[in-house]
Amino acid sequence: MVPRNLEKVLLELAGYYPVVTVTGPRQSGKTTLCRQVFTDRQYVSLEPLDVREQATRDPRGFLAPLANGAVIDEVQHAPGLLSYLQVEVDRNPAPGRFILTGSQHLGLTAAASQSLAGRTGVVHLLPLGLDELRRFPGAPQGLLETLWAGAYPRIHDQHVPADRWLSDYVATYVQRDLRQLLRVGDLQAFTSFLRLCAGRTGQVLNLSALGADAGVSHNTARAWLSVLEASFLVLRLPAWERNLRRQLTRAPKLHFLDSGLACHLLGIREPAQLAVHPLRGAVFESWVVGEVAKARAHAGQALDLFHFRDHRGFEVDLVVEAGARVLLAEMKSGATLADDFFGPLDRLAGWAAPVLGGRTLERRLIYGGEERRTWGATEAIPWHEVVSAGWLDR
Repeated sequence: MVPRNLEKVLLELAGYYPVVTVTGPRQSGKTTLCRQVFTDRQYVSLEPLDVREQATRDPRGFLAPLANGAVIDEVQHAPGLLSYLQVEVDRNPAPGRFILTGSQHLGLTAAASQSLAGRTGVVHLLPLGLDELRRFPGAPQGLLETLWAGAYPRIHDQHVPADRWLSDYVATYVQRDLRQLLRVGDLQAFTSFLRLCAGRTGQVLNLSALGADAGVSHNTARAWLSVLEASFLVLRLPAWERNLRRQLTRAPKLHFLDSGLACHLLGIREPAQLAVHPLRGAVFESWVVGEVAKARAHAGQALDLFHFRDHRGFEVDLVVEAGARVLLAEMKSGATLADDFFGPLDRLAGWAAPVLGGRTLERRLIYGGEERRTWGATEAIPWHEVVSAGWLDR
């Protein structure tokens, strides 16, 4: 496995806190990362039912052999263990004793926040960022191939055909594990909901319409989507307002965090099909948002990502609150630049500048071309340089 960008933050937190919690989607590389970084720790997984039962029924007995520290994998399977872990680290608060990993962000984070408040640092490991992906021999080089294959590590580490691996991922994790978590009885309705969500990637979210199209209630659609988000499969960008004194759309925008998974759910079975697909632009937009989210998460920073849209339909794809800067970004999947690509950025910049309180405002356009260019006040950045476009707090 290649080095991951989160490693530096992980080691830093392990120098401060007795417990570090690493969350993220299944198959994002959490176990591999933690075992590579903390080679001196015992490793125990709560995935096997017998180990999980021991941790649940006899937590003190489970923790006793781990007094010198351990990597405890899939800890969301035994949330009650965290209360006993609190007692253990209060007795011996040596930094970095326990490294916890888990895939269900919602339940794990809630349990860790309650039981280990002030004792744990929490970080999120998402699928590979583009710079991490390029560390693999044979990584896809073209834009369409990169979007289509996605960024789950096993595809590129084991050279598994992307469509085959993603099919198994949907069948074993998305359809089985998430259905069990949600107690969904109707597989067809849930699968339809997933595909409809993929069809709405890069769009403003209308939960009522989504639920109606899937044949489920508004409340059911909300619950299902919340678990998809808590499992790091999708991301909802809230609307950016900033007291602009305009009538704004306050609905969030929906993005799949992995473009390969979105392509698979959309029935795109090869990169060439994506070239002429009507959702190519939306998939590209979601891919860029995912790259920015990964860059910030793997640097240990809050996402602070938004979108902008007013009631007349004027919009800017991405707004990033990056410390002393506010970054406005538009995405275009084509390789050719045009003057009208830059108008929305200039317009929103004019509205926003008076209300930023001295914060610097920067404009970016990420596009499917190969050359970096300056277009007025906007940097036009080719897709393969997206990671180096400066998305982090300074």
